[in-house]
Amino acid sequence: MENTVKIVLRGSAAGYEAEHTARIFYPSAELVKELPGEGENLILASSHSRVDLALIRLSGTVRWRAVPVTDGEEPRAREFALCQLLYELLREATGIRPPWGMMTGVRPVRIIHDMRAAGADEAAIREHFVDHFDCTPGRYEMSVQIADLQRPVLEAAEPMDCSVYAGIPFCPSRCSYCSFVSRTVGDRSTRALVEPYVDCLCRELDATRQTAQDCGLNIKTLYVGGGTPTSLNADQLRRLMNSMQENFDLSHIQEFTVEAGRPDCTDEEKLRILYESGVTRISINPQTFSDEVLHNIGRRHTAEDILDCYRTARKVGHSNINMDLIAGLPGDTVEGFRRSLEIAISLDPENITVHTLTLKRASNLVVEHRAEDYDDVAAMVEISHELLSAAGYQPYYLYRQKGTLQNLENVGWCKPGYACLYNIYIMEEVHTILSAGAGGSTKLVTPGVRHGKIERIFNYKYPTEYIDRFDTVLARKEGVKQFYGKSSRND
Repeated sequence: MENTVKIVLRGSAAGYEAEHTARIFYPSAELVKELPGEGENLILASSHSRVDLALIRLSGTVRWRAVPVTDGEEPRAREFALCQLLYELLREATGIRPPWGMMTGVRPVRIIHDMRAAGADEAAIREHFVDHFDCTPGRYEMSVQIADLQRPVLEAAEPMDCSVYAGIPFCPSRCSYCSFVSRTVGDRSTRALVEPYVDCLCRELDATRQTAQDCGLNIKTLYVGGGTPTSLNADQLRRLMNSMQENFDLSHIQEFTVEAGRPDCTDEEKLRILYESGVTRISINPQTFSDEVLHNIGRRHTAEDILDCYRTARKVGHSNINMDLIAGLPGDTVEGFRRSLEIAISLDPENITVHTLTLKRASNLVVEHRAEDYDDVAAMVEISHELLSAAGYQPYYLYRQKGTLQNLENVGWCKPGYACLYNIYIMEEVHTILSAGAGGSTKLVTPGVRHGKIERIFNYKYPTEYIDRFDTVLARKEGVKQFYGKSSRND
């Protein structure tokens, strides 16, 4: 039925928030301009000069509520009231209590930071989550726990701090749920791109270091992600790590992370290169320990390969390892997810990140219409909270995405003292992130201003564009200098 639900919005108060309130319950509903026929499923939000109306028609049953408009009512208050009408109708019709209630934002924890900064007490913050947004007490309490853990990190941040991200847009194979701009290194044309790509990336890292220096920025963390950075061959990876060492003073870096996520391209030599290059944190990401589910998502390795890779990383000397799992993968079950989580916990990594599957339009999973029945995903996420807390892990960062199953969340868990600083910095938008590589998005944060102006500078999306138009990539570094010039003039 979900695929046949139509969303219709009418009037100034029925906009983005009303649409996404409907999508909490029906994420694949179609936004249309005209009212559908009498027998079709409908979600309608309508605002007019004197009355706001929410109406739903599902399987032939119609429910509606309306409220009169008060003269002089602020637009945001009116928008919220209309969304609340719609939310209450959908809760009643579906019997679903969304864990985050009406919240549609990406960063719930930031609400706590902001309210505390504004002087709100904890009772007011709880009321805002639980009563205003209908967030469950459990999600509120987790958000507070994360905010408490993040607070000393945020308080220690200096206005001119920044981080550097380097992207490797290559993978050994494409996972079915992935929508990242990455190329598989198995085909000849892609292999021919990797060498010139690494050359350009190393040059851009040099330019990034010079730009940070010219702007008076203090680089605190480095992060090499992807794609899969270890899809580079050993010589290419060594060259990239040498560039990182030459350009950034690792003795002053708080954290240096490299994603070594795929065991089908991460061997002992590459793990040694990372360790000997001063990398302080790596990710080895199983996503699942079920061979069947690995096959379903397009992975070309086994669960045993993951275990071997992890053991090798420990043997080499890596002492801060993250492991990702995904709740809701095709063919997985609640018990299967529990087994994967229990295996991950038994390995004793410093971080375990639990993602909820997000159905992204550009992923093969959506393009090929292979979405399944995902009703069990909420149970999987609840199991992760239970088992990880019992094993001594703490939640330290959280974010939400459009299209995430059942409006759930992604949570990073860590042992005490092992929170990934880069993840906190980027999620809470504490400071500037200078991005290098194809698809990179530099995020410039006004120094010393809470939620000040943010500007972005984008690199070309695809590796071929990035290489062919590399002079333009370098020229865009001037935008960073202009931003900090304007910021200093505004101080």
